Amino acid sequence: PSMRLVTDIFEFSSRELPHWNTISISGYHMREAGATAAQELAFTLADAIAYVEAAVERGLDIDDFAGRLSFFFAAWSELFEEVAKFRAARRMWARIVRDRFGSHNPRSQMCRFHVQTAGSSLTAQSIDNNVVRTTVQALAAILGGAQSLHTNARDEALALPTAEAARLALRTQQILANEAGVTETPDPLGGSYYVEALTDDLERAALDYLAEIEALGGTLAALEGGFQQHQIQEAAYQVQAAIERGDQVVVGVNKFRDEAGLTPPTQKIDPEGERRQVEGLRRVRAERDSAAWAAALARLEGAARGTDNVLPAMIEAVKAYATVGEISDCLRMVWGEHRELITI
Repeated sequence: PSMRLVTDIFEFSSRELPHWNTISISGYHMREAGATAAQELAFTLADAIAYVEAAVERGLDIDDFAGRLSFFFAAWSELFEEVAKFRAARRMWARIVRDRFGSHNPRSQMCRFHVQTAGSSLTAQSIDNNVVRTTVQALAAILGGAQSLHTNARDEALALPTAEAARLALRTQQILANEAGVTETPDPLGGSYYVEALTDDLERAALDYLAEIEALGGTLAALEGGFQQHQIQEAAYQVQAAIERGDQVVVGVNKFRDEAGLTPPTQKIDPEGERRQVEGLRRVRAERDSAAWAAALARLEGAARGTDNVLPAMIEAVKAYATVGEISDCLRMVWGEHRELITI
């Protein structure tokens, strides 16, 4: 069941939605939790390998679905390391898809990825410093070959961003795109001795992690044993300890502090908006055809318990105004829910 939904999406989309980007394979959440650049790279690609293996075992041809996979990475402030990470990701994925899975279509071998700047790098102290952090991180994403980009707002360590902060984050992208001249050349740092050496170093480190995961029985077995979780927790601890010792500088937090502790205005969510949303949901539930809703969810449950692709039943459930929560609950009831192994 752990791979069923993903492989159903691949199968359905290759047949019915061939131009749809099926899934976004994310390393962002792992990096935000404390993973190193090498861990983010390795664990993301390990997840991608597991998805592809499951699809190939289902009988899908690699070139029928791999061209529509996309990735989602974080960008941190160590500019050259981040550029090297993105370069290594593109090189590694191309080789994995071509050599391990036998792809013949260059489109399948492309590592197309979205980048979001590092939310957990933003500080509540001296929030204007976050604009500079985000700019450097966005530049790393561009130089590394990102297809799309999200720049975080300066006040996100305090609250959801204000409209002004969100606008400044947008302007950061627009200045880089229109004034800095960094979007004109693919792989502009390629050939730099330092960046090439860093790319090789990160690839070697990521390959070592991938070999460990393979030795543990693959991605799912490693997750069930807590391997990735433990590695990320240890990396996060080491960074926090370095910050607290002062070995790793965070400007405005453990060095170069601003004495005036100004707290800017933050976004306040209007409770009326929540009330309207709840009322709208209640109205949908009251007005929908209850018989059609029940029949659609029953069909979804049947598909989940059997071997039919769940996507047609899921689409029928949406058309019957089943909510995302109701559809998810139906799948949880049949397939269960992941519980992370916690070790002390």
